[in-house]
Amino acid sequence: MATLTTGQPTGRFQFYRGRTSLAIDVVVFAGVLAALYGLFGVGRVWLAPFQPSAEISRSPRSLPLYAMYSLGRMGIAYLASLIFALVYAYLAARNRTIERLLIPLLDILQSIPVLSFLPGVMLAMVALFPGRQIGLELGSILLIFTGQVWNMAFSFYASLKSLPQELVEATRTYRYGRWQRFYQLELPFGAIGLVWNSLMSVAGGWFFLMACEMFQLGNRDFRLPGLGSYLQSAANHGDTGAILWGLAAMILVILLLDLVLWRPLIAWAEKFKFEQVESAETPHSIVLAGLGRSTILAWLRRKAIAPAWEALTLRVARHEAAEPPEVPPGQWRALAARAAGVAALVFILYGAMRAGHSLMELTTSDLVALFRGAMATLGRVLLALAIGTLWTVPVGVAVGSRPRIAALAQPVAQVAASVPATALFPIVLLLLIRFGGGMGIAAILLMLLGTQWYLLFNIIAGAQALPTDLKEAAAVYRFSGWDRWRLLILPGIFPYLVTGLVTAAGGAWNASIIAEYFHFQGRVMATTGLGATISHATDSGNFQLLLASTVVMAMVVVTINRLLWKRMYRLAHTRFQLG
Repeated sequence: MATLTTGQPTGRFQFYRGRTSLAIDVVVFAGVLAALYGLFGVGRVWLAPFQPSAEISRSPRSLPLYAMYSLGRMGIAYLASLIFALVYAYLAARNRTIERLLIPLLDILQSIPVLSFLPGVMLAMVALFPGRQIGLELGSILLIFTGQVWNMAFSFYASLKSLPQELVEATRTYRYGRWQRFYQLELPFGAIGLVWNSLMSVAGGWFFLMACEMFQLGNRDFRLPGLGSYLQSAANHGDTGAILWGLAAMILVILLLDLVLWRPLIAWAEKFKFEQVESAETPHSIVLAGLGRSTILAWLRRKAIAPAWEALTLRVARHEAAEPPEVPPGQWRALAARAAGVAALVFILYGAMRAGHSLMELTTSDLVALFRGAMATLGRVLLALAIGTLWTVPVGVAVGSRPRIAALAQPVAQVAASVPATALFPIVLLLLIRFGGGMGIAAILLMLLGTQWYLLFNIIAGAQALPTDLKEAAAVYRFSGWDRWRLLILPGIFPYLVTGLVTAAGGAWNASIIAEYFHFQGRVMATTGLGATISHATDSGNFQLLLASTVVMAMVVVTINRLLWKRMYRLAHTRFQLG
């Protein structure tokens, strides 16, 4: 009589496993076909004739098509943001001379509101592609890019500056080249923070989608079909039903992205955690586990991806080994830095001369109003940061330390961060006015809604990146609750907290353009502030006032960067570095 050998899969098990693998392959193939169809559909619209004021339907039947258009713009903007963030952060972290320029510049750029970029970007793109829709589409993507890229660049820069010294020495001992060090040490070490900030970046893109798909420049009305323009059109007409339909569609898209993209990425990034003891609880993704059983993906990885990656790695390694060049590397860097410095100086002087000529026409009352608005907006930004920090630190640590809680809280937080606060702002504003509040309090609440998530996601990433061996050491030595926070948690998450504060401050300045000046049912509701000045200048086409308010905002941001954020980054990179 035949016996069944333990450990060998039965015929029935192999049959079901084969059918499961086949089903996964079918789903993967269908997903690829759907993505290709979406790309062709988006491309067909981009090459269509120019339509600056397309009619936006408020029918729920239009939502699937609008969701596809918005997803296409968001995806392209995110890929551009990821590449830019990696290159920018790497250059800033590897060269101290360049770092002194790039980091303050990054702080300024992330704090300048989207509407300050909007007029120049849109007019330039439309002029660059006359008669084609692609100009307007690229302008919208570039604006979404400006709402996504900054916190990713800050996150990767902070990771590069926090590399454990023993790992850096190991790469030198084994003579790693720049490329090998990048993809085997630097990119993996920053993976957790980069994934969580990518999630926040896409959420920020959803937040500003309404401003990027439907806007006015003086008497010109620009519209693009998408979820953002659908929600903006519904808000302008006071159509509550359409607002609810649009929010439901956006939430559904966000949940699907969380299931098929972000949760697998978070589970995948866990393997890059810097620790000596493996954690008992790790993030899990059904989609990631299913993709690991796909025969199509395994075949592609074995036959195409792995050989191509190996060939690229060998080519780069041989190129690096073929150096040194005729001129020593230090001299090349010095020449390149001087050339870049001269070019930047010429560009800055030319721009400063043109801007100064334009600003000379401002009156004394305009300057007083700008100063008063700057102080009002600064107060709201600081208050929003303080309120956000008070609740995000304990909640973020709790979520990041417990994968089971994270699995439940992550999609909820992502939905809350992604839903445009401007869609909820009319309800909040009406309630505040009814119960004795006003635009001042409403502006703080809207800034909080738009910025607290930068803090939360960075703190979650920091808590998730805490090494398990340090947690177990704290348990062995029986740290009390306060000692655990004081000696382990707060020092461990401090670099991530600084990144969250910097990006949240930039998000608060950015959100001021909506928080302090709001269109609702044909009326304009505004309060004193730089954001209101920028929005009013954009509506009226007053480019001199728009330039002046943007310059004042940049000056305030640079001052705060020099006095506060730079010192906090230095503290994070010296005293609270893992190693």
